[in-house]
Amino acid sequence: MEVQKRMTGVLLLLLLSWAVTVAADVDCTTVTGFLTACSTFITYGTPDPLPGSPCCDSMMSLNVIAESGNDRRSICLCLMGLITTYNPNATAIATLPGFCGLSLGFILDPNTDCSSVP
Repeated sequence: MEVQKRMTGVLLLLLLSWAVTVAADVDCTTVTGFLTACSTFITYGTPDPLPGSPCCDSMMSLNVIAESGNDRRSICLCLMGLITTYNPNATAIATLPGFCGLSLGFILDPNTDCSSVP
């Protein structure tokens, strides 16, 4: 039953990511929605997300929709806005891609210039 729930969740995320790639640019509501699966880690800094966890599955889906330069820049801007908003937890947000074993195509750092993201 647990496997079926997880597979349903992954399928839903993939469908969402496909729907978003059809749109022009990724909006911050979508990015924030993906990060809700990581809210415990972002808020408390624990437990570390692991590949295959709901948090990392969400990050992987975010990575899928970051296929064009415009999408990566939009995602970068949204993540930088979240880092600014949740300043005490900025490190947690910035470390998510690394914990999940993926790269979004840019480094999450308070000094990142999203306009230069390829």
